[in-house]
Amino acid sequence: MAITVVGLGPASIDRVDGRTLEILRSAPVVILRTVRHPAAIELASIRDVVTCDDLYDDNDDFDGVYRGIVDRVLGTANEVDVVYAVPGSPSVGEKTVTLLVNLGTEAGHVVEVWSASSFLEDVFAAIGLDPITDGAQIVDARDLPDPLPFHLPTIVTQVDSMLRASDLAIALGRTLPDDTEVTVLDRLGDSDQVVRPMSLASLATYPGGPRTSVFVPSADVGVLGLIATNRILRSQCPWDREQTHHTLLTHLVEEAYEAADALGNLSVDAPGGDPDFGAYAEVEDELGDVLLQVIFHATLAAEAGAFDIDEVAEINRRKLVRRHPHVFGDVEVADASGVLANWERIKQDEKSRSSLMDDIPMGMPGVARAMKVQKRAASVKFDWTDASDVFAVLRGEIDELHDAQGDLSAMTDELGDVLFSTINLARHLGVDPETALRRSVDRFIERFRLVEESLASSGGTVAHATVDELDDAWQAAKRAIMERGTQSP
Repeated sequence: MAITVVGLGPASIDRVDGRTLEILRSAPVVILRTVRHPAAIELASIRDVVTCDDLYDDNDDFDGVYRGIVDRVLGTANEVDVVYAVPGSPSVGEKTVTLLVNLGTEAGHVVEVWSASSFLEDVFAAIGLDPITDGAQIVDARDLPDPLPFHLPTIVTQVDSMLRASDLAIALGRTLPDDTEVTVLDRLGDSDQVVRPMSLASLATYPGGPRTSVFVPSADVGVLGLIATNRILRSQCPWDREQTHHTLLTHLVEEAYEAADALGNLSVDAPGGDPDFGAYAEVEDELGDVLLQVIFHATLAAEAGAFDIDEVAEINRRKLVRRHPHVFGDVEVADASGVLANWERIKQDEKSRSSLMDDIPMGMPGVARAMKVQKRAASVKFDWTDASDVFAVLRGEIDELHDAQGDLSAMTDELGDVLFSTINLARHLGVDPETALRRSVDRFIERFRLVEESLASSGGTVAHATVDELDDAWQAAKRAIMERGTQSP
């Protein structure tokens, strides 16, 4: 049997074209996706209809609702020709129509979809937006993109409850200023239609319904806003205009170190455990500074005609896909070590390395370089089995350092071996050595300050204290910190 899919337009039945209205009146069976629409209510008053509103009540998720609706239409079509009618246009925001066309065709039905006006035409008219000249993006409040860009005027549909409106206000407030004005568009085409500008705070308490949308004007915010702002500064700020890749290099390194400091203030199991939002606020700020450096270098590269920030992101995306064949392909891995082995093998092929030790930067800090070397070797199982083996190696290296005393060259080599083995041990224990060292340095600084304060309170100084006085003050500082709950060895 035939299935004809039609749209009821954006409002009352007088907006439905004559051809569609005639088939709705004469069809043996009309199934409405929902009767909660002006034209659907009017149609139900002039003829018998079957509605699917009960399926919304009986299912916990929309996928279940949509499949239930399609099954109802297909089941009816096995017996008689059927018209399936949806609010607005069958081609706009109607997942059931796509599913019905696919499954109906597979089942041998002739499925015809008729065009109709959607709510979008009324939205564009109400806010004075030309989607071609001005641009526009349309998103679903039930499934907002993340991140949500606002470089184009945005229409958010399906704001169907106060809870949904509140969630939307929170999502918008993550990047938009508090004084941003949005426009609520509700029941367009009806005598009681709503076209109301309001703040984000007011949006959070708006009682949305099935025909509620929200218009958000374009704004240079978020990642795209940062890119646009950097380009403006590059052209208009005297300092920004003078910068080159080389003059910015120190800033990139400094910002990376500041970000590392901020990350070091997070708990060792972050993001697990209870989040420290104060520490995360610092991380957020420092990561923003690093991101600006990346964007600035990409802006300069774009001036040279080399690449832009979008190409940087895309190259990195493709690289991630290539190096994760266990996710995006058919390769199987047993655990994280298998992932690492694949990663290094693929990198070696991509970079045409003759050795796993190729292209390890000489300028890397020693701890980071040691970690990179060890991980590369471990990727081909050139590694100790477990931490107990490394403990033994470390003890042996310390003994060799002790025996080398008096020979500066030998002591330098042996001390390097001790440090290298210590980093190896940290890797086997699952401890980041850079973080561990930073925390140890921070603890030393904290204790030393307390020693200075303690000696100063009794009229002394660190420079003039005896060894016993310094030791007593140091032990007192350790106890004081432990009493405050600070972890101390």
